Amino acid sequence: MSMRALVVILLAVLAGCSVGPDYVRPTAPEAPAYKELDGWKVAEPQDDVLRGAWWERYDDPDLSALEERVVVSNQTLAAAEAQLRQARALVGASRSSWYPNVTVGVSASRSKQSSNLGSSQFGGGRYDTDLVMPLSISWEADVWGRIRRAVESSEDTAAATAADLASTQLSLQSELAIDWFTLRTLDSQRQLLDETVKVYERTLTLTRNRLASGVVSRADVVQAETQLESTRAQSIDVGVQRAQLEHAIAVLVGEPASTFSIPFAPLHGEPPPVPVGLPSELLERRPDIAAAERRVASANAEIGVATAAYYPTVTLSATGGFQSGDIAKWLVWPSRFFSVGPAVTQTVYDGGLRASQSDQARATFDATVADYRQSVLTGFQEVEDALSSLRLLAEEDRVQARAVAAAEESVKITTNQYTAGTISYLSVVIVQAAALSNRQTYADIRGRRLEASVRLIQALGGGWDISQLPDAP
Repeated sequence: MSMRALVVILLAVLAGCSVGPDYVRPTAPEAPAYKELDGWKVAEPQDDVLRGAWWERYDDPDLSALEERVVVSNQTLAAAEAQLRQARALVGASRSSWYPNVTVGVSASRSKQSSNLGSSQFGGGRYDTDLVMPLSISWEADVWGRIRRAVESSEDTAAATAADLASTQLSLQSELAIDWFTLRTLDSQRQLLDETVKVYERTLTLTRNRLASGVVSRADVVQAETQLESTRAQSIDVGVQRAQLEHAIAVLVGEPASTFSIPFAPLHGEPPPVPVGLPSELLERRPDIAAAERRVASANAEIGVATAAYYPTVTLSATGGFQSGDIAKWLVWPSRFFSVGPAVTQTVYDGGLRASQSDQARATFDATVADYRQSVLTGFQEVEDALSSLRLLAEEDRVQARAVAAAEESVKITTNQYTAGTISYLSVVIVQAAALSNRQTYADIRGRRLEASVRLIQALGGGWDISQLPDAP
C-alpha cells in the first residue's frame, strides 16, 4: 500500500495540473449577411475564393512583377519577418523550462589562513588547495502548470506574430496596388490634358486667323491663350503627383527612388469580380483578426502563470563530482562527492505582489478581448465600405459616361456656332472647360473603382486563411 501510494503521488507530481482558466474563444459580433451586397454581382463560379496571388485578377503583368518584389525586398516586411523569428525563439526558450538544467565546471583555488588564527599546530597560517569538478542537475517539476501556461502563452504570441506578418504583407501589397492604379489614373489624366492642349492649340490658331480677318477682337485671342497655358500647367502638375507616387512605389519594392522608374501608360481595365463570402468567414480570413484572437489566448495563459505563483515550487536537484586538495588525487574514486534531494519553496508574504500580478493579467486579458471584438467590427466596416464604394462608383461611372458624351456634343455644337460667328468665344471656353472637367472626373472614377476593389480584397483578407498559422487552434 505504501508503494502504491508513493507511485500515485509521484505520478500526480509529474503530471501536475494547470491552474488558471482554460481558453475559450470570446464571442464576437456577427451578421448573417453584408448589407451592401444588394445589387452586387456575385463572382462566377460562386464557389471561387480569393487565392494568395490576388493581384493576378487585374491581369497586369507589370503590377504582378512589382507585387512579387514586395515579398523579397521590402524592409518593413523584413522587419516583421525578423520579429516572427524572435517570437519563435522565445517559444523555444519557454519550452526549455520543461527539461533539466545541467551545468558542469572546473575550479581551482589556493588559500592561506591567517597565522594569527589559532596556533600553528592547529592550522594557523596553513596553505590550502581546493580542486573541484562539479556536475549539477536541477529540474523544476511543473506541478501547477506554470511552465505549461508560459509555453502556451509564448506559442500563442508566436502565432499572433505570424498573423501580423501576413497582415503587414497584405497591407504593403494592397498599398502598392492602390499606388499603382492611382499612378495609372494620373497617366490617363496626363494623356487627357495633352490631347486637350492639342485641341486648344488648334482653337488658338483658328482664333488668331479670325483676328487677322477682323472677325473677332483681341480679347478672344487672349482667352484662348489663357485657356491653353492653364491646361499646360495642369499637365505639369500631374507630373509632380506622378513622380511622388513613383517614389513611393520604389520604397515599397525596396529600391532607391533615384534608380526606379515606371513607363507612362494610361489606365485600362475594369475591377475584377471578387468573391465576398459570408460575414462569419471573415473571422478566419483576416490575419489581423486572427492575430487579435491569438493574443487573447496568450493573455488567458498568462492568467494561469500568475495564478501558479500562489502555489509551492517543487525543485529536484543533484550535484556530484570530484574534489581534492592534491592534484594527484583529484580524479580518483575516493575524491568523489554528491548530494541529491528535492526542495519545496512557498512564498508566504510578498506585500501584495502576486495579487497585483494576477489583477494585471486579468486586466490584460479583458483588454485583448476588447481589441479582438474591435478588430472584428472594423473588419465588417471595411468590407461594407468597400462594397458600397464599388456599387456606388459603378453607378456613378455610368452616369458620368453620359455626362461626358453630352459635354463633347456641346463642344461640337458651340464650336460650329463660333465658327459661324453667331456666338462669342467665351461660350466656347465655358463648354470646353466643362468637357475637360467631365472627362477628368470620368478618369478619376475609373481609378477609384479599381482602388475600391483592392480595398475590398484587403478587407476580405487577400486570400489568407487561418490554417496558415503555425499551431492553429
